[in-house]
Amino acid sequence: MPSQLPITLLTGVDESVRGSVAADLLSVAGQAVLVEYDVSGLAGGSVVRIARTTGGVIDREVIRMGHPCVSCAMRGSLVPLLVSIAATEKYSAAIVSIPGAGDTQALAEEIARDAGDELRVDAVLTVLDTATFATDVSGEDLIQDRGIPTAAEDGRAIAEVLVRHVEYSNAVILSKPDDVVEGLANALNPQASVRPAARAAELFGVRLHDPDAAEAWVEPGSISAPLQMDERVQTLVWQSDRPFHPERLYDVLEDLVAGSVRGKGTVWLATQPHARLGWDSFGTNIALGVLGPWLADLPVERWSEVGQTHQARSALEWHPEHGDRASYLSITGIDLDRRELARVLDGCVLRAGESADKLTDPFAPYLEGSSAA
Repeated sequence: MPSQLPITLLTGVDESVRGSVAADLLSVAGQAVLVEYDVSGLAGGSVVRIARTTGGVIDREVIRMGHPCVSCAMRGSLVPLLVSIAATEKYSAAIVSIPGAGDTQALAEEIARDAGDELRVDAVLTVLDTATFATDVSGEDLIQDRGIPTAAEDGRAIAEVLVRHVEYSNAVILSKPDDVVEGLANALNPQASVRPAARAAELFGVRLHDPDAAEAWVEPGSISAPLQMDERVQTLVWQSDRPFHPERLYDVLEDLVAGSVRGKGTVWLATQPHARLGWDSFGTNIALGVLGPWLADLPVERWSEVGQTHQARSALEWHPEHGDRASYLSITGIDLDRRELARVLDGCVLRAGESADKLTDPFAPYLEGSSAA
């Protein structure tokens, strides 16, 4: 039986920087195939997929879609191509250059699910343009504002796209050395190796990707305990075993994300006692959503429905009265005032003598599936 074909997934929103790194990887990869996508015609419903080696193009296909989006262009069609490449037994590896709006995690999971016998993701690499990264992940611009080809209804912030790329990566490649950007990358994903583009080729052929570990890194509701690699990049890790007062929290949301890059974690809202909420902020864009029930509300045989990271945390910090109900957040940014952020968050929890029964919940209309929506 043929061995699995090693796959390197390469992502990044800057086409020229990503293309340069892809070319460098191919140049050291021996008998490898590079798969690239020309998404300039995406709005018209077509994408051109090109597979090439150092010797030239070996496959070219125009993919037409009823719904023009990058993920649609790749879903269901890339894996069969990679399987056919593996079946020839002529090539030692494949590199896939994923367009900026593509979903790297979904693609890695599709490869493992649909072709685990023939293909193996060895590494997920993200390329960052250091000239724009710090500004992009701290602001509110949308991916559409940058002219990155994507679906017409794609309302994601550029900060979300960039942060999610970094968080799912095994290694982050910087277009040029930059201490602040390197510090941010380490804070967003402490497990990832960070190096300049000039050394990107060193990563080829190194098996870095563990699907189970990658899934745990990005589990909704989890927080990170980042490495302190640059004095300007700060992370507040905060927690409370008292629920949030919904109105006080709602009133300070803008203050909590001002100047931040990434916020994430789990929220216990006094007016939502049976809904475990997830906090996700990217730059100044923030969302709270229902993750599901608390373990305390589930029989033990259903605990597998809740993420492993939350289960592990709950086992260590189970409260005798309210079980796993708690709030814990990590907020990362450049030059953050962690003491002030902690003071604001501390002031938002329910105080002694306050009753949740008498509170107005401004979040309820936005929380589908919550107990008060």
